Formats: sequence, C-alpha cells, structure tokens
Amino acid sequence: MSNRRTFLRQVVRGAACMAASGIVAPASARGINDRIRFGLIGAGGRGKEIFQVALHCPNAEAVAVADIYPRRLDEARAVAPAVKTYDDYRRLLDDKSIDAVLIATPQHQHALCFVAAIQAGKDVYQEKTMAFNPGHAKRMRAAFAGSGRVVQVGMQMNSAPSIGKIRELVAADRLGTITAIQAHHYRNAPYGGWLRKIPPDCDARHVNWPAFEGEARHYAFDPQRYVNWRFFWDYSGGNVFENMIHQVAFWYKVLDLNIPQSATMAGGNYRSPKMEVPDTMSVSLNQSEKLLFTWNSMFGNAYFGETWDYLFGTQGAVLHNATDRVAYLPKGEKKSEAESAETGGYLDRTEHHIQNFFDCVRSRKETNCPFETGYRTAIACQMALASYRLQRTVRWDPQAEDIV
Repeated sequence: MSNRRTFLRQVVRGAACMAASGIVAPASARGINDRIRFGLIGAGGRGKEIFQVALHCPNAEAVAVADIYPRRLDEARAVAPAVKTYDDYRRLLDDKSIDAVLIATPQHQHALCFVAAIQAGKDVYQEKTMAFNPGHAKRMRAAFAGSGRVVQVGMQMNSAPSIGKIRELVAADRLGTITAIQAHHYRNAPYGGWLRKIPPDCDARHVNWPAFEGEARHYAFDPQRYVNWRFFWDYSGGNVFENMIHQVAFWYKVLDLNIPQSATMAGGNYRSPKMEVPDTMSVSLNQSEKLLFTWNSMFGNAYFGETWDYLFGTQGAVLHNATDRVAYLPKGEKKSEAESAETGGYLDRTEHHIQNFFDCVRSRKETNCPFETGYRTAIACQMALASYRLQRTVRWDPQAEDIV
C-alpha cells in the first residue's frame, strides 16, 4: 500500500517548508483582497484529504461543505467548525461570496457538479478522473468554453518538479526518437485497499440515495454501493480512473500527447469477488505521435510499487518512480543502481497542486493540470475501459468525438 493515507500528518509542516523555500509565497506577502473563499462538494475520504490540505494554504478560507450524508458534514465541522453545511451542493453554489470549489464526489457525479459550479461563476478544483464518459466530457467542455473560469484537475503528479527535469532531457535530444512509454502501478492489498466498513447509520434515512445515483441506473438503496462505490461500473472506472489516469496525465503533460488513436485493454477480476471492476489489467494506447503507451496494474503484488515508469528512445531511456525520482540511462548503459532501487513509497504532491490552483485563481494563469489535460486523459482512460468491456480494440472518432 502507498504512503498516501498518512501524508496528511505532514501537511502543516510541509506547507511551512514550502513557504520557507519560496515555492509558495508566505501569507504576509498576500494582500487581504487576495483571500480566497472556497467550498467543498463531496466530503468522503478524498474530499476530506483535499479539504484539510486547502485549510492550510495561505490566505484561503473554508466557507462551506456540501454532502448528502450528515455523518460527513459532522466530520467536516470537526476540522473546520465555522463552515456552513449543506445537504445539496446547489445551495452551496448559490453563495456568491464563494470564489472556488473543490469537487470530490464519486466519478459519475463529476459532470453534474462541475457544470453547475462553472455556471455559478466558481473556479473549480475537480478531482480525477475529470469525466465519466464522452458525453459528460462534452457537457463539461461546453460549460467551460468561454467561461473565464480557472480549472485544476486533481492529477497532482502534474505539480511535480520531475516534469521539468524530463522535459529538459527531451529538449536536449538525449533520448533520440521516442517510441514507447511503459507505466506500472502495483499494490499487494485486497481490493486495492478500497474496501471500507459500513457505518451503523449508513441507511436510507441518513443518505440521500436519489442524489447519490444522479443519472446512474436506479437500484434500491444499498450501503455497499454507496460506501464502496469504486467497486461498481455505474459509478467508477476502477483503477483505470483511480491511478492509471495519474500516470497518463503525467506523460501527456511531459510530451504534450493527444487523445490516442486506439486502445486495447485486457485483464480480469481474479481476487476481488465483491468488486465488478478488474483487479489485474494491461492497457495499450496507440498514440498519433507514433508512440505506444502501455500501463499495467495489479492488486496481488507490489513489485513495481505505486508508480514505476519508463520513457524509451533510440538514444536512451528515463525512469520515473513513485518518489518522483528521475534516472537517465544513456544508450548502451546497463541498468543503474538508481533504476533498481526501492521506490520508498508514494510521494504525494497534493499540497503543491492545491496551492497551484489557489495561486492561479489569483493570477488567472493556466494551472498545472488544466481542463484540456483533464479532457484528453479522461477520454484515453474511457477508451481503455470501453475496450475491456467490449472485449475488442476501440478507436477515437475525432469528428463524432466518440469512442467507436
């Protein structure tokens, strides 16, 4: 399992170090008019993580939290007692004093909340994967186009300094012609560590089940579907949407890649009987840039760790791992000690990513992971899942803007 679950204990210390190092300007350097008032939509596990990070960003003020489960609103008030709480995110969006929102709902609800937030004039930090399907992606793009809103999609690896290091290697032509990326995501944990216990008050009286379902297929209330929504196709893209998206976004930013021409995904659910989505999988994306992007993942072995990626060129290769380490291997050089070293756990860049969002809300500059990156990577991951479920290679039709 990654170290991500424990990173919040380091948030306060990390924020102070960032300010001291110059990565983030100290609060004293910001005028009172630069104060950002933000709200949170979706206060589940990831929602609480990004909320607590945002609370420690300089000159940012938590105003409101919206969730359909009162337990989660109580948990939010425990860390920010002054916040207003709502059981309907639309009431939060009605508050004109709120400048920006963090959206961390289940994936099938992203488009509903995002479109409403943009229309309400809010800047948006949208958790990944940005869009659940091509129709949602197009609705989100139509709302975003011409809105003047700042959007950051929650692929925090795109705020890592290693992107600049790798781009320097590419620009200096130390890799030659690049034709392949191999990316790996391995965990040795039942259900990928996603299996959550059902709280005693998680029932139809306390959960607004119709609001949770949104546009998804209707079922009678099921606490498993609510708490462990990542297990079900109606609400989740499994580990493709949870972790492949991070690695795709990282390399799409490094190389400015477009939506793939075609995608093929194989695998299965071999060890996770409560889960519909696969626990072991391999994906191949055929990029128009004459590059093959492959990604494989499993929950039954941790050999490669959370991130272990190679960029291959005719003159050399680059390794990037979970600690954000970059190792360059020139042509003809044998595997180095750096390449074979333990990853040492996952280095989370959420602090930097949310701070970058707030900085761009002030400056109106483009974020480290803007809407267009969110759009391209969402389509790439949707293509992988479509291939798996249809059991064939799928292609992207740029005229119809759909998967065929």
